[in-house]
Amino acid sequence: MPALTRPAPFHLLLAFASGGLLTLMVDFNGLVALHAGPFYSSWVAHGTGTVAALIFLGVLRLASRDDGKTDTPQKPRAPLWAYLGGVSGAVTVMLTSHTVNTALALSGTLALGLAGQVLFSLAADRWGLLGMQVRIPGLRDFSALALIFAGSMIIIFGQG
Repeated sequence: MPALTRPAPFHLLLAFASGGLLTLMVDFNGLVALHAGPFYSSWVAHGTGTVAALIFLGVLRLASRDDGKTDTPQKPRAPLWAYLGGVSGAVTVMLTSHTVNTALALSGTLALGLAGQVLFSLAADRWGLLGMQVRIPGLRDFSALALIFAGSMIIIFGQG
């Protein structure tokens, strides 16, 4: 097993920023769902993402134009199951858009979502799901999961 290295501070900052953006996204989607329903909220989120991705790809295509003088190596094709991310993303948006408007609220929805992500990632590590390298989770991993779950319960049930 290769030696683990510490993440760079910039990568930690990016991960922290993505968590903040995820919180904003769930809040915005919940607001749309409050007025028009979770299904519509998912369509709005994914429609916006599609338009942004098309613009981004167009800019990248214009920026990478060359005169054909250099050969770029052929990239491997993604496996078909990789395209199912859009389905799970749509379901995630619908579920979070619904639960953020219940007694769980934004903090409870995000806390349980984090616990679910960590649990699935431990399963993916353990069984090598989705092409991941097999890694047996240890006591430290399960301790982190227990603390996240305990924190989630405090957030949900510890509201004065």
